[in-house]
Amino acid sequence: MKALHKVFLLLFCCSLGLAACAPGTEQAAVVATPASEIASTPTAVTKNTYYVWVAPYLPQDLQDQLFLPPNVVRVDAQDQADVWLDIGSDQPVSQWVYALAAPFSTVADSITFQELLQVWNGQAPTDSPLQKILMDGKTKAIFEKMWGTPSGAAVILTSEDDLLSTAWSEENVWAIVPFDALEIRWKVIAVDGISPLDDDFKAGQYALSVSFSLLGKAEFLQAVNDSIAASGSALVPATNRDENKITTVVMTGVTAMVRGTAYMMEKYGMTYPALDIGDILRSADITHISNEIPFTETCPNPFYNAQNDANLVFCSKPEYIQLLESVGTDVVELTGDHFRDWGADAMLYTLNMYDERGWKYYGGGHNLAEGQAPALFEHNGNKIAFLGCNAKPEGYATATSDSPGAVHCDLQEMAEQIKAVKEQGYIPIVTFQHIEYYSYTASPYLVDDFHAVADAGAAIVSGSQAHQPHAFEFYKGAFLHYGLGNLFFDQYNEGLAQRQAFIDRYVIYDGRVLSVDPIAIEFVDMARSRLMTAEEREQLLKTVFAASGW
Repeated sequence: MKALHKVFLLLFCCSLGLAACAPGTEQAAVVATPASEIASTPTAVTKNTYYVWVAPYLPQDLQDQLFLPPNVVRVDAQDQADVWLDIGSDQPVSQWVYALAAPFSTVADSITFQELLQVWNGQAPTDSPLQKILMDGKTKAIFEKMWGTPSGAAVILTSEDDLLSTAWSEENVWAIVPFDALEIRWKVIAVDGISPLDDDFKAGQYALSVSFSLLGKAEFLQAVNDSIAASGSALVPATNRDENKITTVVMTGVTAMVRGTAYMMEKYGMTYPALDIGDILRSADITHISNEIPFTETCPNPFYNAQNDANLVFCSKPEYIQLLESVGTDVVELTGDHFRDWGADAMLYTLNMYDERGWKYYGGGHNLAEGQAPALFEHNGNKIAFLGCNAKPEGYATATSDSPGAVHCDLQEMAEQIKAVKEQGYIPIVTFQHIEYYSYTASPYLVDDFHAVADAGAAIVSGSQAHQPHAFEFYKGAFLHYGLGNLFFDQYNEGLAQRQAFIDRYVIYDGRVLSVDPIAIEFVDMARSRLMTAEEREQLLKTVFAASGW
């Protein structure tokens, strides 16, 4: 018995020792976890391939530029995906900007977001200029997710290609389109006073900005984001409104710092005429001035040389150039009738003043070849070429192979210049000093020449000769404005039409003309103009739109 007891004790001790020496027994017990917890642990980051679903209603341009690393694969169904790209404001990867756009011939400029939602919900006030919203299917799906299902009668669905023609054929129908899908026949309507065409535009404050985010399970998101970061490329473009692709150009009408305008400058200061509109001119990336008058040190005081003034022989004192400096002049058009008024020495003196300030000029110069050459600009990736000529009977334009002056129009040469700059990637802007007349309509004398340069490829054709506003026209993809009216000239006492004018502000985006805003101004005296009131602007636009056949 004693022997058996000893054997039992020995076996018992050995069993204790084996249990104590068994490797990993406690560790294995700690690792073991319920299956429900395994699904939420970061073990998924060890996957070799991740699957992403892209909401099919996202803008096609965004989808076309989608970049996926080799280990991320796009799938057609959301339930097959680890992550998905959809509307969402959590950690957005892109912010898309849309515009409320109406036919260019629309008078209204803005609407509140509340009014827009009323239309969306089928509750548009009967006096609202907007009664229905036009959009394509993708855009509708995006805003339906943001604003809810619209009233059945509130939205008109059509293809992207038919939006513009449908809007122009319907009454009180505007469209919502991506910012980069705008073109010059649309007029952009501000929402709550904010337009995506504004220089100080902030997408986060704008009701028609849409954020797109990469969504999904946290562990998968981190792994996919790490793969995208390692690739050095973005998943999608950050926006469809890249401020680094925008160039603004303002085109202006007649500048002639003589007679009454010069008198007011002498009395109130050199920059007095731009007191109210200077910010508009300065804010542009490229500011165009059509200055018809030469500078000369021998120029008399305003009205001093009464006979010359009466005979329309003009000059400006050198100090008057302070006005052009103050408005941020970048390019000077020299096609004017009066550039030759004080002789060759004054023209050369004027050109030297422009050269000293680094201003480009065109439509005139030291000789014919220089005057026919385009003034070329590159800004934010946009290339812009200015060309111009004097289309009046010969005599006003004195530029020859060896003498200075304005350039007389040679439309065949102009067409060749337009084609040459287009081949180099420039957007051609053509301006004319043409026949002057006093009505809002487009004169037949101008139409043929404006059409000819548009046929050659001009994107914008502008009349610099007009002393009152003239009609607009869209012709073969080009925007034609037959006359803007005076910018700095003294015809205040000659009638209401001569007190009215436009400053045309163009927005160029990614190599094409996206929009134009005709800014309406009215003179308060012989030199100074101001922005029109809403009522004045409405009346002028209705008049000019009617003269344009709209």
